Amino acid sequence: MESNKIEIKQIVIIVMVIVFTETATRYMLLMEQYHPMIIMGVARVTGVLLILLIVLVWGRGLPSVGLSPPEIIPGLKKGLIWSAVLGAVTLLVFVVLFVTGADPLACIHADLPPERKDIILFFIVGALVAPLAEEVFFRGVLYGFFRRWGVPAAVVISTLLFVIAHPIGSGIPWPQIVGGMLFAVAYETAGSLATPIVIHVLGNLAIFTMSLIPLMVS
Repeated sequence: MESNKIEIKQIVIIVMVIVFTETATRYMLLMEQYHPMIIMGVARVTGVLLILLIVLVWGRGLPSVGLSPPEIIPGLKKGLIWSAVLGAVTLLVFVVLFVTGADPLACIHADLPPERKDIILFFIVGALVAPLAEEVFFRGVLYGFFRRWGVPAAVVISTLLFVIAHPIGSGIPWPQIVGGMLFAVAYETAGSLATPIVIHVLGNLAIFTMSLIPLMVS
């Protein structure tokens, strides 16, 4: 992958825009005038559009964030292959946990809202919109910027920022740590942001779907 795709000027502007967008989002959430998921979804879409506008106007265009049009379809295919392999490995781990008497679902869990309509919004925003926005920013922009200091530094720093950006409860946030590193490596090897986007989307969908099981059987 080419280094120095994201220059200091672009990342400064993008970070300022993201900070402003997140601040406005927090204010809208406190106002409680609209559904929280709708606010979050609009904020994430707005953030993505602004980032793409910035790299088009002041940067090197869509290829600088891994979204070169000729590479999108191959990137999507690679994302499906990665997801299939990861799904098989996860299934094997779950079987081992089940055989040893552990609860596999306890390892991966998402707190779903109680109402059906809220669950639908949760899936749309959390499994589709949010992964797209996070990959564009954390891998397309941040990883692309830190890549100038080498792959290990870019993986570690972008993953650390990815973990910090998520709510951290008690214990080690393994899903964010493993996910951040995995998405960065997938982006590096595939050369297309479409690859980690697909892995992230399908991973979130799988986690949310498995989190539905206890609600359906209760």
